[in-house]
Amino acid sequence: MTDFTVVLILNMNDLSSRAQTLIEALPYIRAFHGQTVVIKYGGAAMVDQTLKMQFAEDVVLMKYVGINPIVVHGGGPQISGMMKRLGKEVKFIGGVRVTDAETMEIVEMVLGGAVNKEIVNLINQHGGRGVGLSGKDGGLIRAKPFKGADKGMGHVGDVAEVDPQILKTLQEGEHEGKQGRFIPVISPVGADEKGKSYNINADVVAAHIAASIFAEKLLILTDVPGILDKKGELVPTLSRKEVTRMIKNGVIRGGMLPKTEAALFAVDHGVRKAHVIDGRVPHALLLEVLTNQGVGTQIVS
Repeated sequence: MTDFTVVLILNMNDLSSRAQTLIEALPYIRAFHGQTVVIKYGGAAMVDQTLKMQFAEDVVLMKYVGINPIVVHGGGPQISGMMKRLGKEVKFIGGVRVTDAETMEIVEMVLGGAVNKEIVNLINQHGGRGVGLSGKDGGLIRAKPFKGADKGMGHVGDVAEVDPQILKTLQEGEHEGKQGRFIPVISPVGADEKGKSYNINADVVAAHIAASIFAEKLLILTDVPGILDKKGELVPTLSRKEVTRMIKNGVIRGGMLPKTEAALFAVDHGVRKAHVIDGRVPHALLLEVLTNQGVGTQIVS
């Protein structure tokens, strides 16, 4: 067998593998065509340059195959970095950022300005049509004070109500039967009925938005493999009852707790499945949505 023949066989095998991957994706594309998927974007996938590019590619590809992605992003490290550069002390109580009026201005500047527009730009660079929003735009998120916060927490908020009309408008086509062209990218800031601004946990915002539009899926990107059992092993699928038991027994705790609670809220309010996935895996979104491989834990109602 000549070297040329070996190379040809290897190339054919590679092409066959690629074709098989496309075939594997077909039933998922068919099942999710026209459905909305809400993605909470955060962690390493927002920091690592390669992962950022792959995230944008995944979101744009989902849009092109007929899935409607909505991105909700965090930005805690970026906020802290800007506060330090401006000489502002960074304070947390119980894992929640103390947000006085000056800090709230920084939050809006970083989330609504730098972070949001970077994500929009990445999506646009890869052929999508990203549109940057905050929860204030179109009255998307009506906020209220965070229930667990005392008066010293300042502008820490929670979601009182979601009006998804602006999202529906962006998702509607120019005429009946045409898919809307735009990909909403949302920063987790809202205002109350008096116009006071609030900084809201992005997991919570993503869950409420997913519930408001009865999304097919909520995908929460993390820096861990997914939800782990007491032995530290990944659990691919969990029911609501199983998740509740793991929280009660202290298996789910720390930073995973608010993400899991957000996922539970979503499936309790009309979202078919919520997924806590490893955003450090290349093309994690496509692997979770369009293949049978999966890269995390799915929670079903």
